[in-house]
Amino acid sequence: MKTAVRTTTKTGGLSQVLEDFRQLTKVGLSLSVVFSSVAGYFLGAATIDYKVLLMLMIGGYFTVGASNAYNQIVERDLDAKMQRTKNRPIPSGRMSVNTAFVIATVCAVLGIVMLYLINPKTAMFGAISIFLYTSVYTPLKTKTPLSVFVGAFPGAIPFMLGWVAASGSFGIEPGTLFMVQFFWQFPHFWAIGWLLYDDYKKAGYCMLPTGKKDRATAVQVIMYVIWMIIVSVAPVTGFTGELKLSVVGAVIVGVLGLGMLYYALKLYQNKDNASARKLMLASVTYITLLQIVYVVDKFV
Repeated sequence: MKTAVRTTTKTGGLSQVLEDFRQLTKVGLSLSVVFSSVAGYFLGAATIDYKVLLMLMIGGYFTVGASNAYNQIVERDLDAKMQRTKNRPIPSGRMSVNTAFVIATVCAVLGIVMLYLINPKTAMFGAISIFLYTSVYTPLKTKTPLSVFVGAFPGAIPFMLGWVAASGSFGIEPGTLFMVQFFWQFPHFWAIGWLLYDDYKKAGYCMLPTGKKDRATAVQVIMYVIWMIIVSVAPVTGFTGELKLSVVGAVIVGVLGLGMLYYALKLYQNKDNASARKLMLASVTYITLLQIVYVVDKFV
């Protein structure tokens, strides 16, 4: 039976309105994306233009926030079925679909305009990210595990976006940053898919590569972690143009990668939620520290 579309919004105080906006745009995720973009900007900039940096941060937040808001509009009936998402603004009835659509559209327009003021290529990649996340990745989540592959494209754009914002061009340098975050997406989201398997199953999401919490899924996690490590240390070879990494930086990044590989192997060994949780936390730590190491390595 199809759930009726809610068109009314329950009123509340200002704190509730802000909280609903925070949930609709997924502020934690959006800020982590902004962090990736800022790291990419520092790597690509010859000199730091703080006006451009501010526009990148604001534009980046609005574009990611728009993607998240559109996602919650499309998935409102499925969100109502899951314990983790049933209290979001739309499925809980606190916000109407129309209100959420207006917020999403305003965020999308403001985000793309802000990125366009930096340069057209940055705006183009921002728009592509919104389109892929909303119109391709989101519908595929209930159809095929390949949705994670599709979702890895918009998910990998932010790190690259910062370099494009700084340089106005796309080449091997932002391409390498893209590939680092692209390969990282798989172990990260499969760890989440493993951990939330039962909740996702209620909504019919197909997030794990085999559809099961099994050995084959764990093997694929390990494979993508290895590819991630290889790409992450590649700048030390000198083959990635202006994106460079010292031997010391490469060793640190490599050790961080081996730490993540350790938790991937533990998932293969134990095949339990506790190991998936540790891998998920390790993946967040890895990508954050990697971006910090890349930036520090450039300026030290």
